[in-house]
Amino acid sequence: MTLATLRSLMERRTRAALTALAIVLGVAMIAGSLILTDTIDRAFTNIFSSSYTNTDLVVRGTPVVDDAFAGTPTVPASLLPRIEAIPGVAEAGGTLVDFSGTGNTARMLDRDGAVIGGDMPSFGFGVDPAHPRFNPLTLAEGTWASGPGQVVIDVTTASDHDFAVGDTIRVVAEGPVRSYTVSGIARFGDVDSLGGATIAVFDIPTARAVLGKTGFDAIQVAAAPGVPDEALAARIAAVLPDAAGVRTGEEQAAADKQVISEAITFIRGILLAFGGIALFVGAFVIFNTLSITVAQRSRELATLRTLGASRRQVLRSVMGEAAIIGLTASLLGLALGLGLAAGLTALFRAMGLDMPQGDTVFATSTVVVSLVVGTVVTLLAGVVPAVRATRVPPILAVREGAAAAEGGASRRRSVVAGAATLLAAAMLVRGLLADGLGAAERLLMLGGGALALFVGIAVVSSRLVRPIAGLVGWPIARTGVAGELARENTIRNPSRTAATAAALMIGLALVTLVSVLGAGLIGTARSDVTDQVAASHVITSSNGWDPAPTGAGRAVAAAHPEALVSSVREDRALVQGEPVPVSGVDPGTIDRAYAFTWSEGSAASLASLAGDGALVTRTFADDHGLSVGSSLEITSPSGATLTRTVVGVYDPPRLMPVLSPVVISQDAFDDGFPRAKDRYTFVAGADGGTAGIERALTDFPDTTVSTTEDFARDTTAELSTILNMLYVLLALSVVVSVFGMVNTLVLAVHERTRELGMLRAVGMTRRQTRRMVRGESVVTALIGAAVGIPVGIGIAALAVRSLSEWGVRLEIPLGSLLAFAAVAVVVGVVAAVAPARRAARLDVLRALQYE
Repeated sequence: MTLATLRSLMERRTRAALTALAIVLGVAMIAGSLILTDTIDRAFTNIFSSSYTNTDLVVRGTPVVDDAFAGTPTVPASLLPRIEAIPGVAEAGGTLVDFSGTGNTARMLDRDGAVIGGDMPSFGFGVDPAHPRFNPLTLAEGTWASGPGQVVIDVTTASDHDFAVGDTIRVVAEGPVRSYTVSGIARFGDVDSLGGATIAVFDIPTARAVLGKTGFDAIQVAAAPGVPDEALAARIAAVLPDAAGVRTGEEQAAADKQVISEAITFIRGILLAFGGIALFVGAFVIFNTLSITVAQRSRELATLRTLGASRRQVLRSVMGEAAIIGLTASLLGLALGLGLAAGLTALFRAMGLDMPQGDTVFATSTVVVSLVVGTVVTLLAGVVPAVRATRVPPILAVREGAAAAEGGASRRRSVVAGAATLLAAAMLVRGLLADGLGAAERLLMLGGGALALFVGIAVVSSRLVRPIAGLVGWPIARTGVAGELARENTIRNPSRTAATAAALMIGLALVTLVSVLGAGLIGTARSDVTDQVAASHVITSSNGWDPAPTGAGRAVAAAHPEALVSSVREDRALVQGEPVPVSGVDPGTIDRAYAFTWSEGSAASLASLAGDGALVTRTFADDHGLSVGSSLEITSPSGATLTRTVVGVYDPPRLMPVLSPVVISQDAFDDGFPRAKDRYTFVAGADGGTAGIERALTDFPDTTVSTTEDFARDTTAELSTILNMLYVLLALSVVVSVFGMVNTLVLAVHERTRELGMLRAVGMTRRQTRRMVRGESVVTALIGAAVGIPVGIGIAALAVRSLSEWGVRLEIPLGSLLAFAAVAVVVGVVAAVAPARRAARLDVLRALQYE
């Protein structure tokens, strides 16, 4: 039987290759995702480890709140000589190197005055050349910066923007733009750049002035020979203030990398999910192909049974065929994954998410996971066809073209469809509506429910083939005899047509879900912003997520005394023990720039902000049992504690609030928060409009001016980019479905060889034959679209229902849905190219002799 299995595969090489392609693409996505994320993870590990290669212990400030714009608190410079004097300290040095928050943002400008780096982070570092062992950077050219007029830039910036040692480059950080002489060019560790990020390196005094900092971000310590790290750490801890702590170099590197590791894990999960979707679609292709093959091989299988083959041997033969296809496809997918990893890197770069890259990491776990997943999915998809093969009775060996009797298949399909649909409903309801679920559990429920729903619909969709084919196939049937035959061919075997269309149905359902849900989120977010902002223009940082220097708002106010200029500070703090964003506003102007929806209090409440008042959102008040008159304790990133009284409760849109859950006066914010920056500056009534405001911001090139409508669009630009990426990733499942349709059509042409010969004999031309096969493919694809698009809309409606508390509305993007239907037609045409050509080239006499 093993020899028979191998011979069967060799005789049907085209079929086996097309079947394998479905698995190849899915496994390639999984392998590429693992290779890409492992490579990025290794690169970041090297970057952070190189910061402390020659460091035994690190003294840093203890963050009061994570992810504060101000970054990690600095340690006082006076601490350095005290640490140097501790017995066992061989060397100690201070640095200004911080990857957290935006505390070390310093943007360089190209020769045209544009900010280098776009939306990527731009770091400003301060290093002491007197302690080279603690310097995380390696000098490639020139010398280290010395004095207030010099800077060292990273290799990538120098290369991409044609800067050399001795050139002048402009840098903007806390204040207006300043010019510096490039004294050197350096790289971080073993990489040229931090994945699109830029690095400007100053000496310590200059870095403090540029970044608006005091002290050091870290004091690095090297222990004397023979001194244990634990003992030295205890001695250092004894002289540290409460706001500082000491860690080993390895511990600090791991802590610096923590946020990046979480982001990489999230990216890996998303990419693997799409690889799983492609494999799920591929499973339908394999199931359909093997089912057709078993039906076509009924005589062969019956003959084997007649010659003495047992049911178990037949089962092993079909499953062995599936195993060989699965393992071979997984090996090819693993190889293709290397190329796909490069493609994913280019995709992220196109989205503005350039990542640091080192040597490609091809881990053993990647090989094992890829081979096991691909092979197991293929085997699972082959179980039902294999079981059907064992039910072929030996008597069928004497009848040509006989098929195994399904006997009760309709009832079994109904039971499977009902069970899958009930399971899907339970999981979707729990995932969408149940409270108390973590993000991972909720995603698991939603993903599992969607997959179960697709299975249920795919199983029962054979009953929908005839009415849907009659509807979507009507225009094709009107084109003539070939079109009529195409429509009839699709309903000849509804189960086969439904299984073929199911692969495309899943892809289009997911694309429709993303489109409808995305349209609702984007539309709601934009209207939320325009409903809140009453000003005509908004000033933000150039990348949209960094805060802007406070001097930018003051420059506009000075240049346009006739205009309303209202700046909004923002940073994270501990409020009632919970980390939340806090806004600092000007009580005298904010009510004309922002439209408050009051739940308690009124516009008059804003005057109380100038004292010890605070505003909170309705949601925050309900969560913490607050009302007007309640006391509020705010701990800023510097550790300063502000006690405020709630003077008003406002109710902003939950999806896209412009102000923070807690609002205090700008003066209080500036007093309590270190290195205050503006999240927004609202402007109305400025002479010259946008151009006039931009002229006032000449010294602040890292800011941008938008009208309120443009600002609303910009707030959803990131979401639009994510949606586009999802479309690209989901396109893989559509490509898999194309191969499935090609496979089915090739098998159908083979199965109908004599029929096609008779049609040619009675006068059908080659062109009509091609048109018939092409029409059959298009009708099948449209059946997939007719089922998939409504299913996607339905799932999106459920998702929107679960987001109703966030104000998300259901919006149907008709243009996109029509485009998806057009994609289905294109898929049908493309899938039919090879089968139609093969059908048209059949020799009539040989076709009539076919057995």
